[in-house]
Amino acid sequence: MATTSSTSLSVPNESSRQSTPGATANGLHYPPRKRRNAASTVPEASPAPSDSANTGGTTATANVTLPARHDFFSRPRLTISRFPTFQDSPNVTYHTTEQLAMNRLGFRYMPAGVAPAGSALPCRTIESGPAKFRVSWEDRSTFIKVTPDGLGLLGERGFRSARCNAPIREGAWYMEVRIECGGGERPPDAPDVNMREGSHVRLGWARREAPLNGPVGLDGYSYGYRDKTGDKVHVSRPRGYGRTFRSGDVIGMYIFLPPRRKPDPADPHDPAHLKRERIPIEFKGQEYFESLEYAQSKEMIALMEYSHKAASTASLPSVPGKKSVNAKSLPERKGSGPETPVLRPLPQLRGSHIAFFVNGECQKIAFNDLFDYLPLRRTSASRKDKENTKKRAREGAPREHKENPYDDGTLGYYPFISLFNYARVRINPGPDFEFPPPPDIEALLRKEDEDIKPSCEQTWRPICERYSEFMQEQWDLDAQEEEEAKVEMASNAERLKAEAAKQAQKERRKRQTEAKKRAKEAETRQASVRAVSIPRTSIEQEAVADFGDNYKPIISSLLAARMQLPEDVEMAHSPAPTATPSIDYRAHYAGSEYESEQADGEGEAGDGYGGQYGDAEAENRSDGVPSIDLELEELL
Repeated sequence: MATTSSTSLSVPNESSRQSTPGATANGLHYPPRKRRNAASTVPEASPAPSDSANTGGTTATANVTLPARHDFFSRPRLTISRFPTFQDSPNVTYHTTEQLAMNRLGFRYMPAGVAPAGSALPCRTIESGPAKFRVSWEDRSTFIKVTPDGLGLLGERGFRSARCNAPIREGAWYMEVRIECGGGERPPDAPDVNMREGSHVRLGWARREAPLNGPVGLDGYSYGYRDKTGDKVHVSRPRGYGRTFRSGDVIGMYIFLPPRRKPDPADPHDPAHLKRERIPIEFKGQEYFESLEYAQSKEMIALMEYSHKAASTASLPSVPGKKSVNAKSLPERKGSGPETPVLRPLPQLRGSHIAFFVNGECQKIAFNDLFDYLPLRRTSASRKDKENTKKRAREGAPREHKENPYDDGTLGYYPFISLFNYARVRINPGPDFEFPPPPDIEALLRKEDEDIKPSCEQTWRPICERYSEFMQEQWDLDAQEEEEAKVEMASNAERLKAEAAKQAQKERRKRQTEAKKRAKEAETRQASVRAVSIPRTSIEQEAVADFGDNYKPIISSLLAARMQLPEDVEMAHSPAPTATPSIDYRAHYAGSEYESEQADGEGEAGDGYGGQYGDAEAENRSDGVPSIDLELEELL
């Protein structure tokens, strides 16, 4: 199983390695302007080696100027990295490679190139020239100088180390290293003539976690062979092993690893699963894949602490058997102090071993049952913390580096060369060796313990053949990640389509709900208008029934203006409103038997309102039209 690489693009910074990209363009992340200006000191034009440079040539055939950053996919699609480049100087044999992204500060780099058009991922793995087995340009200390062919090494100052560019994951492999200056010899051309010690070399095999600023055999991640005493070294503990070696000697390095364990498909947390966690970046005009280096585990660190336990316990105070009679009574301590963390078991590769040869002479097996190069299995608590951190991450945020608990395809045992005080060596990956080993090295190593007849067929392989296999493994992982990225893109497209359809349906329902709401509000307003209209009283209805079309109600001018009545409705002045809240409904009928007494009473009351109201009332009675007197407040 493999994961797709992120499409972000940033520039590494040695002082601050947190992945916090700045501005973005076309989905590619770039650092802030300050960091871009710091990296702009490199000339824009950079050599782009052609494919013919795979045979080891380092001469550029064309100068390629990188396009603008926003036009990332128009860059040339290289198969060989632009760097390193070496100046043609006849007096300089060993060079530094300052323009490279070197592995340091817990980060690791691998050359990358722009993916072909139509790819789901922006970058893919490419080679760096010369495309053959050699020392890694990126995976070495900055104090290790190299020759342009990657086979000659010179170490300055204290012990510094370099790894080769392909790991051993299974099988039997052999290589040679010629000591050009070592074994305590003082180089005549060394710039420091006051060196107290001569040049020294340590050779061996190391995993990815082994530090580059120390010698091989420093911790549990590497196994070494030293020139000064011929001791073998592991976890900084030398043990007697073989003969010493010095300048001019040829050291043969042999390793055997059992077949690689297959991952358990039913166990998603099995570290044997293949999964890469890396981010494409740009550094000085060249694309790289940046990833976190595998960190040292507390179990391996405990091995180092155990090796120095005797020396450290000498300073601890002794515990007296009995209390002194004159001593003051001290309170007893409660508890047993801090709890010792539970250490996971360190798995081993049963049957694996390492052996060394000096000028063709086998020095027997140096180390058996090497530690497994796979990372230790995470505990459930650790996985829970990682999942909680992942849930808290913002959706759509730039991808950040995270530790990889799985095999990323680069794990294994690398040839590891450590140099001290201007020591020099030269690697011979084969297939032609100065001291070819026997065809069956295994039979040679086990002949002392078992009576085994040697085989005539060669049971080991020269390490030069490992490089092409390793690169093919990386390209196969690229193809797998590309397919998974396309599947993920299709899945995301389907998800976005479903979300868009769901959003459209939601908007449609929202519009329907708003339309229903508006219709209901309009209906409510119409009902309110009908509710506030003035109903006719029973007396008015009787008047309409009696008079028919001749009925004309008396309506004040103020009310008529508010009601906007037509002109044919007869207007009449209503009496001024009084403080009484009662409504006086009075209907007068011409020729009625009720006219005598009620008319007299009403006339007296009308005289009190003023003459004009009395005249209007008399006029209404003279016309024979009934009148209805209503309070203005009630009508409004």
